[in-house]
Amino acid sequence: MPTVTRFRLTLLAVTLALTACAESPAPGGARPGGSFGGPGSPGGAPPAVVTGKMETRPFGVVIEAVGTALAKESVEVTSKSTNTITAIRFTEGQRVATGAVLVEFDRAQTAAALAEAEANLIESRNQFNRGRDLSVTQALSKAQLDQLETAVKTDEARASAARARLADTVIRAPFDGRTGFRRVSPGGLVNPGSVITTLDDTSVIKLEFSVSQTYLNDLQPGLTVEAVAEGLGERVFTGKISAIDSRIDPVTRSVTVRAELPNSDGDIKPGLFMKVRVRGTEKPTLMIPEEALVPEQGRTYVFVVEDGEAKRREVSIGGREPGSVAVTSGLAGNETLIVEGMQRIRDGARVAATARS
Repeated sequence: MPTVTRFRLTLLAVTLALTACAESPAPGGARPGGSFGGPGSPGGAPPAVVTGKMETRPFGVVIEAVGTALAKESVEVTSKSTNTITAIRFTEGQRVATGAVLVEFDRAQTAAALAEAEANLIESRNQFNRGRDLSVTQALSKAQLDQLETAVKTDEARASAARARLADTVIRAPFDGRTGFRRVSPGGLVNPGSVITTLDDTSVIKLEFSVSQTYLNDLQPGLTVEAVAEGLGERVFTGKISAIDSRIDPVTRSVTVRAELPNSDGDIKPGLFMKVRVRGTEKPTLMIPEEALVPEQGRTYVFVVEDGEAKRREVSIGGREPGSVAVTSGLAGNETLIVEGMQRIRDGARVAATARS
């Protein structure tokens, strides 16, 4: 083999050997001159977080519901007996006072029955008076006198019943209110229970709405209620809770609440659908900034700083207001709460905390 060829082969072998040595890993798992996995690599600084304040102050949860407007008093005006209408004394939509005559019925037959009952009563009283005089001379026995007295009482009862039937031929308004549509006509024959008209007192509206049982401790009579309704613009009607039902609905687990709204102008009509807003009873509540919450899989957490480390706490929250949320459990109120930088930390990690100015 020529000398030049042997020299080239030797040079090629040396080059390959040097390349293999350069690519082989050094002891300890690091390449020569590298730093991966090597001892003494510098550690990262703890992430910066911002802490905020929490405070305990009076707070009442805001409860929203929907309800139905009802008249303060409402009744269907009906007849007690079968009779013929002789006069109608009201117009549809008229405001009437208590005792105002609404309808008159034929009274000829009942007036005659009353006259007969009163005549019989006069006769029985005369017989009793004569019998009492005779009993003094013992011309009439006590048993006979007792029979005459019983006859007087019976005729008195019949006369009273006849007067009541005569009074029923005139129907009067049981309370101040506004009449509804007229459903009968003069000369018409009505039966017991036949509806003649309706009468509603809407000077005050009773608003009934249902609230979840979870708000029972937040409700009490006297709390202010605000209500609005479609069709009445943006007007807000204000009233107060007047009563809370004594029973919980076992199906919906809700309680019915009744509020009263002044309605002197009559804008609210019975049956109107209204949206209700009421602030519950104010009581000392721990309030935290809303941005401190960390929701995760249906639960809610916050981070607090303890001994320079971030600690995760599960909390239960109540009502909200702009920028704040009520915490019902999970915090004592004296912790240092993290409000910014939660996405860069984990439970137990060291942090560099700065208070929000």
